[in-house]
Amino acid sequence: MKVLSVIGYSKSGKTTTIETIIRELRKRNYRVGSIKDIHYEGFQMDTDGTNTDRHRKAGAELVTARGLHETDVLFSERLDLYAMARFYDVDYLVVEGIREANTPIILTADNVEDLDERWSDHVFMVSGKIADTIDAYRGVPAISVLEDPMALVDCVEETTFELLPDFPASCCTACGGTCRELCAAILKGERKREDCVLDQTQVRLTVNDQPISIVPFVQNILRNAMLGVVKELDGFQEDAKIKVELGPSWQQK
Repeated sequence: MKVLSVIGYSKSGKTTTIETIIRELRKRNYRVGSIKDIHYEGFQMDTDGTNTDRHRKAGAELVTARGLHETDVLFSERLDLYAMARFYDVDYLVVEGIREANTPIILTADNVEDLDERWSDHVFMVSGKIADTIDAYRGVPAISVLEDPMALVDCVEETTFELLPDFPASCCTACGGTCRELCAAILKGERKREDCVLDQTQVRLTVNDQPISIVPFVQNILRNAMLGVVKELDGFQEDAKIKVELGPSWQQK
């Protein structure tokens, strides 16, 4: 699943850019999902006094409201991008407003000052209102969503990639840099998405069938601990594929 973020000040053309990306990707037969980050302090999907609000306040950790035309799942916590992304089975995930994400970024703005204030090495395209007046900024193309929407989505197709992890430098720099430095280097054409060592792992961890990223030194701990036990058992073979599953115990009734 390829992931990109669109960030920018309110009224800079951010939502129009996202609408165009989603619409055009769907025309190209891609499955598309979206996440909207809302910065309004008082925002909540549920309202005081409703039945679902009462369920939540009574202690339910996960509340689902099913209507005639939609189903809404309410978590009583703020999830990060990685937790939310696990619910998506799409080709592209378009994220609006999550500035801290380790993803390629489209930056929308009214003017150069706004670009400078929110600029980062993860910006691969400028759009929004300012793209009607400039062709590029700091070596990054500026593409007007109104004048050339096809070119904008062509750039999205060519540039974006699978979601990278976002471990701190103290946990992993096995690729030669931090996760964020790798993202920036991929966008500059200096590295490839496959350079992330987690794609070359010999240890894969899933919880309820959801893959969990683990850094190399933790992989080594798990691998060495498991090999230390399994190699003492009859049937062990060097370089064999070993699979261990942990789950609830089942009892015949």
